Amino acid sequence: MTPEPLVLGIESSCDETGIGIVRGRTLLSNTIASSMEQHARYGGVVPEVAARAHLEALQPAIAAALAEAQVALTDLDAIAVTSGPGLAGALMVGVGAAKALAVALDKPLYAVNHLVGHIAADVLDAEPLEHPTVALLVSGGHTSLLLVRELTADVELLGETMDDAAGEAFDKVARILGLPYPGGPEIDRAATGGDPTAIRFPRGLSRASDMAAHRYDFSFSGLKTAVARWVEQREAAGEPVPIADVAAGFREAVVDVLVTKALDACARHDVPRLLLGGGVIANRRLREVALERAAAAGVTVRIPPLRLCTDNGAMIAGLAGQLIAAGRRPSTLAFGADSTLPVTEIQVAESDAA
Repeated sequence: MTPEPLVLGIESSCDETGIGIVRGRTLLSNTIASSMEQHARYGGVVPEVAARAHLEALQPAIAAALAEAQVALTDLDAIAVTSGPGLAGALMVGVGAAKALAVALDKPLYAVNHLVGHIAADVLDAEPLEHPTVALLVSGGHTSLLLVRELTADVELLGETMDDAAGEAFDKVARILGLPYPGGPEIDRAATGGDPTAIRFPRGLSRASDMAAHRYDFSFSGLKTAVARWVEQREAAGEPVPIADVAAGFREAVVDVLVTKALDACARHDVPRLLLGGGVIANRRLREVALERAAAAGVTVRIPPLRLCTDNGAMIAGLAGQLIAAGRRPSTLAFGADSTLPVTEIQVAESDAA
């Protein structure tokens, strides 16, 4: 029996340098070097800072991942890397490193899609993904609803954010409330003890008039503005701002929109399965509401381990492993960093050679 391929994955789409090593669907190492503290002083990710941090972190992160997996570079069967979407400069660092490793080691290279990687994270140390599956991916830079007919061959974009992603909205509302960056966990903490029904904030693109053109699209910019105006009015009137209630009401509005649209997609496409992925899935209330409402709708929910929900190299290696198992050919070296890579392009620059 031929052993499953040993794949090293590189992820550098935003502010985390992720190196993962997998064998088939078995996770051997998952090393992450985050530059979040460097961005915290600016209240958000600075692309130039992120790119430089990747340059500094890549070599030690690769060494740490190899040590954890107890393998050498020469043991690898393939290299995988995020080609996009993401920050252009940050992606370039990972792409350059992956090409250098592939050429130096004479190993096949798989250039893959960051968003589809979040779906692939769920197959690591777990059962294979059932098809079709609706996937809701929620992170700092992306909010996307996908129909996964086949992980390695057919992923359809049902809808995505039209302005701020959910994670960006959390960061901006945290800043309005005087909370530190990153905003997601801070809003979650601040909402503890708050009344989610005390203030009803708007649910973007959820009216009947939005359904025709934007049924599965998301918009959180208006929600962020509504929170800002509410806080400004309280402060102008000299009244204290109930931070716990504002945080809880804002969080409830985001969660309500995400879960409602995801379950609507399951119903309309007759798919009783929902996969949640991306860093914002760490939000306790989102998981709680999704599981509760999905159970009532007869929908099974899959959530990767939280350590695999944030950006990481293991999910990139895992996706490449699935591509190899499906018989897909490696990528050529004729690809670059693509900051707007569509989710339908699961792998880029696949070789024509047999």
